[in-house]
Amino acid sequence: MRIAIHHVDDVGLRAGRILLGERILAALGVVGRRPSLRTDSRLEPAGDLAGYDVLVSDETDEPARQARRALEAGISCVVWGDTDDDLRELGDAFAAKGRTLLVGANLASGLAPCLAAHELARSAEVLEVQCAWTEPGRPLRRGEAIAFPDPVGARWAKPRSGPDGTRRFVAPIEGEWAAAMARVTVATDRGVVSRVVGVADLAPHLEALSLAAGALAIGEYPYGLVDPADRAEAYLARALQAGLDVAAYTGEPRV
Repeated sequence: MRIAIHHVDDVGLRAGRILLGERILAALGVVGRRPSLRTDSRLEPAGDLAGYDVLVSDETDEPARQARRALEAGISCVVWGDTDDDLRELGDAFAAKGRTLLVGANLASGLAPCLAAHELARSAEVLEVQCAWTEPGRPLRRGEAIAFPDPVGARWAKPRSGPDGTRRFVAPIEGEWAAAMARVTVATDRGVVSRVVGVADLAPHLEALSLAAGALAIGEYPYGLVDPADRAEAYLARALQAGLDVAAYTGEPRV
């Protein structure tokens, strides 16, 4: 697999390092910079993007700019930024070329909802689905109580709207850590059971894993505009393969 990476921040830089740890990577082309070729023989300056399978970018100001660059080269694209009008307009053009535009390869739109989708797929009679994540900000003093894995721990969170029936919450947090979790409540023969899965790590590392997972799983997605949850199992599998560590807990059944 030949991947081109455009990075403007620490997230993209870390994502590149994660990708270099993957055996399926044949080359990692760096866009707009000259990498140190002594560190890994697969590193190279990315000239003609047409020679790559996918362009990956952590740009947040104008992610559509990198998507257009990939479209012109006839390759797929993965962006850290969430869907906006400019990216949405490019979906049909990617589909027409038989290429994929994966948006929202980040903690909030990638890992958190994919954790929820994974648990949802395991259950027959679902009563409630909840996912939550952290983002930089002043911690709340009230709201929805969310139990993230340590070292983030329990936090107050506020509701965040989403595209489906999942209850979504965001917990502002100060410092270097970040987390995401999902809780699925199901009815079983033994009673009502809640299953919780979550991740916690340094914020740039979790975001980098989210971006790298999208790049590694791009071949599993349909053509056109997609988000990570459209192929949640493939996305999570790639994240786990790249080093994501997930904590899980199942509560006692209640009648």
